[in-house]
Amino acid sequence: MPTPQSLLDAFPGLDVLVVGDALLDDYLYGDSLRIAREAPVPTVSVRERRAVPGGAANVAANVAALGARVGFLSVVGADPDGAALRESLRHCGVGVEGLLVDAGRQTVAKRRVVASGQMLVRFDEGGPAPLPEAVEEELVRRLGVAFQHCDALIVSDYGYGVLSDRVVDALRELQRRAPRVLVVDARSTDRYRHVGATAMKPNYDEVCNLLSRLPGAPGGRAAAVTERSGELLDATGANLVAVTLDRDGAVVCERDRPPYRTYSRPTADVRACGAGDSFTSGFALALAAGSDAPSAAELASAAAAVVIGRDGTATCSADDLRGHLADTTTRLEDRATLADQLAYQRRQGRRIVFTNGCFDLLHRGHVDLLNRAKALGDVLVVGLNSDESIRRLKGPGRPITRLADRAQVLAAVSCVDHLATFDGQTAVELVELVRPDVYVKGGDYRPDMVPEAAYVERHGGTVQILPYLEDRSTSAIIERIRGAVPAVQPEARHDPYPEPVGSGAERR
Repeated sequence: MPTPQSLLDAFPGLDVLVVGDALLDDYLYGDSLRIAREAPVPTVSVRERRAVPGGAANVAANVAALGARVGFLSVVGADPDGAALRESLRHCGVGVEGLLVDAGRQTVAKRRVVASGQMLVRFDEGGPAPLPEAVEEELVRRLGVAFQHCDALIVSDYGYGVLSDRVVDALRELQRRAPRVLVVDARSTDRYRHVGATAMKPNYDEVCNLLSRLPGAPGGRAAAVTERSGELLDATGANLVAVTLDRDGAVVCERDRPPYRTYSRPTADVRACGAGDSFTSGFALALAAGSDAPSAAELASAAAAVVIGRDGTATCSADDLRGHLADTTTRLEDRATLADQLAYQRRQGRRIVFTNGCFDLLHRGHVDLLNRAKALGDVLVVGLNSDESIRRLKGPGRPITRLADRAQVLAAVSCVDHLATFDGQTAVELVELVRPDVYVKGGDYRPDMVPEAAYVERHGGTVQILPYLEDRSTSAIIERIRGAVPAVQPEARHDPYPEPVGSGAERR
């Protein structure tokens, strides 16, 4: 599983093309201290006006902020809002050479009035409009040229007419001849079913429209998407669909693989403007950098979290993302701190899940197990074997990575809430401290084969055995590496990482 840092380091080497509907997000900021005389409405004394890229233009701005080279194709009007959008794109480091002008078109603008941090009203100007034949012809020509030089393409279709049927047909043919990483974020995914997309990125409302109805599930929106992931993949025609759920994170659906969920910190919806664009940008860049879908979704969710924490339509830079990941990283906690944190969680009525392992060379099997464990409750605590305990379990050649490194990689997985280490042959000492509602064990055990089970049940908890994904094994990965690469001498090696003691680590 690639680390967020390795993905971020790869972004500057990528050429990304963004095609879609360019919008202008116009903000009027001020204070409201009185009610207007002529009507019972607040009077706002405007002190600042800010125009920023919106829609597909915001996607392009996010790609540039994350460090990749970006080309942008869209159409705007020959009006002041079109000029303001050009200037705002330049300010964000996005070239405007691909921004075509249609003299008969009104640039779409969304204007918001914000008083003392509270948005009072939004009014929109401009709407869907067909492309004139000459403009459409030039857009298709430029798409063909730019496509040849990009590593990835993002389609951001807000339904305002830039992505005409002819443009979509041209994209389909280009993708058929020379496939690129293609991520589609569209109000209506039906038009892109056969375009050859690498991934689709609908939000929950768009999924509901696509599947006609999406009845609630006991686990909420994420559970509803997970239950119907197969139908969603069939409806989109894609092998990968990332459904964004704002405060509930995201669910990634892949063919022949279990759905993967990311988690986010709850934030007021009014501050979520542009977060979906940030997710799309980060997700596409990570896939283009060679990431697997779960790692791409984790990084994209972190980018969205940065934007949600800001006012207005915002972007997430590579430095922003590095800082956010460092600030939110779950670190190894001492016993007293962990006990205090879990006591607070219990007072909030939250269900605590615990699992443990070595997690040496974190791979998809580990991440799948952790996600399924988190789904059994609200708070996931992971116990990590110390380096010495792994050596006792697996011999002097293990772990491959040190405890601190294993903890840092696990901390990048959003479903993990707390990390702690233990040095014994079993995780009994942590079970006694955590007193989990659910103890998760990976493998083909029976509860009576689990040494921690009696201690879990003594505190009223239950043991859940979750089967591993087939063909996912740390030991097998290590053997493949050793078979292909000369062995490293012990003195040249870092201290290795262990896998969870007493949790079937040999299969992990």
